[in-house]
Amino acid sequence: MGVKIEVFRMMVYLSFPVAMFWISNQAEYFEEYIVKRKREIFPPDEKMHRQELEDFKERMRNRREQKMLKQMAMESEE
Repeated sequence: MGVKIEVFRMMVYLSFPVAMFWISNQAEYFEEYIVKRKREIFPPDEKMHRQELEDFKERMRNRREQKMLKQMAMESEE
């Protein structure tokens, strides 16, 4: 009797993780839960939002270049 219980317990211990991996790796499950959740958290970029970010990056780049040019001009004067 003890051996049968141990065999049953071992089957449960081994089959549970395998079953969970099999269920969670189904394409429908992945599409439904993972991809939809990702799209909720990180929505696709909108063109307007993307353009605002590009403009901001360009302004920051220009500001940094101006600062570097001022520093170089001051160093060359000294």
